[in-house]
Amino acid sequence: MTEQESGGLARLRRAAGHTQETFVKAFRQESARLGVAAAVSVRQLRRWESETRPPLPHPGQQAVLEAMFGMPLAEMGFDVPGHRVTVAAPISDAGEVKRRTFVADAGALAAAALLPAALGPRIGTADLGRLRERLDGLYKTDHTAGSVPASTQAERIEAEITRALSSASYTSGVGRELQTMLAELHGHRAWYGYDGGRIAEGRAACMEALAAAQLVDNPLLQISVLETLVLLAVKAGRSWEAASAVENAYRLATQAGAGATVHLVIALRDANVATHAGDLSGARRALSRAVSYQGRADADTDVPNWANFVGPFEVDYATADMYVRADQPKRAVPFLRAAVRGIGGGLARNSASYRVKLAGVLLAAGEVDEACAEVGGVLDTWGGIASPRLLGKVHDFQRAAGVVDSPTARESVARIRDTV
Repeated sequence: MTEQESGGLARLRRAAGHTQETFVKAFRQESARLGVAAAVSVRQLRRWESETRPPLPHPGQQAVLEAMFGMPLAEMGFDVPGHRVTVAAPISDAGEVKRRTFVADAGALAAAALLPAALGPRIGTADLGRLRERLDGLYKTDHTAGSVPASTQAERIEAEITRALSSASYTSGVGRELQTMLAELHGHRAWYGYDGGRIAEGRAACMEALAAAQLVDNPLLQISVLETLVLLAVKAGRSWEAASAVENAYRLATQAGAGATVHLVIALRDANVATHAGDLSGARRALSRAVSYQGRADADTDVPNWANFVGPFEVDYATADMYVRADQPKRAVPFLRAAVRGIGGGLARNSASYRVKLAGVLLAAGEVDEACAEVGGVLDTWGGIASPRLLGKVHDFQRAAGVVDSPTARESVARIRDTV
């Protein structure tokens, strides 16, 4: 092997988008797929890549390397003895040769290993960084301005990523990240369907997101989709689907070794399912788990973006929801007040939604003046949020207040009519 040839394996690895560490992992995965007892360490890979006459991979390693790069071992620059040379010829022409054969020209296979077939613009890590920044920005837009403007932004980003996947040139690592982003976008669309009351559309986006997350083998992303599916399934009256989504989310979280914050989100969805099913003892158990996870959440070092919204205020809100379902609005009020105080200003849409929920419960508890004051505070900033779900909650309050014989209630109803 010449000095120039000694870099052949390294070039193939880099062109496939691998560091030496990720290549070792990919090698192990390919070995498992082939059912071959073979492994490689980073140290051994460095010897293969850097030594003038590197040690010859054993037959099992040879099978894995040839499967990963789609070319004979000899074409990678190794000195391969004749009895182990893999021929590049049609299988039907192999005759009595028992060695594994390739069905295409080795040169063409080498080129395919280095570059994808697409001839479009090259997509690299800098492009991924810009797309990632825009994708992460969707959370801020949704939380501050609502799902309507966020949905418009998401459509543009999705079109750009789809165009890149179908026509651009990129390494396998970049392609995987693009597919991961696309799965996240489907998850965003599922939430926008829920927030907009388009439940069937949201469920369809959930299924698309779940399939995409499974294809890139990302369990945390699958959990994020499942927690949205819970909300959609409850709205659709599919309690069995919601319960199944919760169980699968717990299973994935355990397998992935997810932190307390992710488990907290799942426990809150578990409580949501139980509350809407009228299983109040089940809701209490789920909320007890949520409190336990909340107490450990500060130790989490890597929280996914989709779980950053959660906090003690969510536990308070879910507890209040349980009391509302039990027709005990007065017991729900202190929890809702705590949730409104704790949510902070960064989640404007959720904060407004919580305040309207509190207003409705206060109204049911006979606290008319305070209820109308809460809705008035929401209406003061109404022009900055575009959320169909929030709008629906305001209309629900308007209808409930419309039957209350009170000057404050009548004034509140009139203001809602004029503002909304």
